[in-house]
Amino acid sequence: MDIHAEEAVVKLILHGGNARKEAYAAIDAAHNYQFEEATALLQKAEVQFLEGHAWQTKLVNRRSSEDALTPTILLVHGQDHLMTAQAELNLAKQIVRQYEKQSELEARIEKLEQQHN
Repeated sequence: MDIHAEEAVVKLILHGGNARKEAYAAIDAAHNYQFEEATALLQKAEVQFLEGHAWQTKLVNRRSSEDALTPTILLVHGQDHLMTAQAELNLAKQIVRQYEKQSELEARIEKLEQQHN
């Protein structure tokens, strides 16, 4: 693997890791009902994932050219890392939505309890 391919693989891992970090931070914020912060963190995670995906696209395009890239364990690891980040980001979005719903329901219950007291 030449230096360009190694750089791309490192970018897959870097941006995938950054996306995962931001996604988990968004879950933590949502757990504390800080939904504006959670939304901002999910947006950062999405940007990081898209950066990684752009590098993956460069690698895939290179595979289809005359200067094809021979798959290596490192390349497979980088792509796996990025795709795992995508799955975790999608799951984080669902978890944040569930916390938002929980918050709404708790507010409704509290309002009903106050009306009955």
